Amino acid sequence: MKKAVIRMLAVVLTMALALAGCGQQEKKESESSGGQSSENISVDIGMLKLTSSAPLFIAIEKGFFKEEGIDANVKWFEAAQPIAVATAGGSVDVGATGITASLYNMVAGGQKLWIVADKGREAKGFSSSALLVPNDSDVSSPEELKGKKIGITQTGSTFHYMAGRILENHDLSLQDVQLVPLNSIKGLMEALNSKQVDAVILNEPNISTVVQEGYGKVITQVGDEMDYQTSGIFYSPKFADNKDAAVRFLKAYAKATRYYSDAVLTTKDGKVVPGENYDEVVDIIAKYVDQDPELIKKGLPYMDPDGKLLESDIQTQIDWYAKEKLIDKAIDVNEIVNTKLLEDALKQ
Repeated sequence: MKKAVIRMLAVVLTMALALAGCGQQEKKESESSGGQSSENISVDIGMLKLTSSAPLFIAIEKGFFKEEGIDANVKWFEAAQPIAVATAGGSVDVGATGITASLYNMVAGGQKLWIVADKGREAKGFSSSALLVPNDSDVSSPEELKGKKIGITQTGSTFHYMAGRILENHDLSLQDVQLVPLNSIKGLMEALNSKQVDAVILNEPNISTVVQEGYGKVITQVGDEMDYQTSGIFYSPKFADNKDAAVRFLKAYAKATRYYSDAVLTTKDGKVVPGENYDEVVDIIAKYVDQDPELIKKGLPYMDPDGKLLESDIQTQIDWYAKEKLIDKAIDVNEIVNTKLLEDALKQ
């Protein structure tokens, strides 16, 4: 009888120690993830149907988000600014769009959101955005645009910034041309086709569409003019505070940027060549942007393989917008950029 009681006590003691160990482990896991549990979470993502959203498309199609317990819900938008507003206000958890003057003004005015990762940048040798003129235009270089009309999407947009910086590279300024805001990509394409403007800024896959249809030609690629962080992944304040989910999202995203890079950014002898899973990635992009895969192949933008931001360029942009009085006041890059979450994701 005594032996039975002793055995029973030993079993109870062993179970108690095991439970205590589990409790300590759970506590440690909770502390390491900012107090959040690693449970499945629904994440609303605001984005545009652009080639530069490729890593998000890949992460959804390949199940990378699901692997991290992320239920990704896409919310489609028609312009960049509403995505930034929705992210800052918490209507979406994650925004994926261009980095504009309006975004900087929001932060300068006290609203919060964080740029956490790369979603496309201009880099030499890669077609992402370009300056185009009508196919029969005599203009062959940006300096010949003095006194001409240049179509952009909106005042303070990435298109505005690109036009201004290109002109400065060629000893002109915004005062030397007439900028014509046309509110949408479709409006830019129609204005170029009907020659209501002398030039437009466009991005892929729209550049390839215009060239293929024969009513426009490229006179310079933005990436050949400057390194430029055109767009990013934004976090709402609430989502950024959920460190566990925020890091898990970026783990999936970084996996997708590497998948994209290996597929379409492989170079050989200084030229971009198809890499592993090239056709698969092209087909995924084509599905989401509603374009022919052959058009997609003509303009695949550069992205950092790990999704890292060109952080120094963010401050360059802020200073330029402030110089042009397109933002109310300059802000410090640390008020809008958070690289720590991606760093944690890459460590894991």
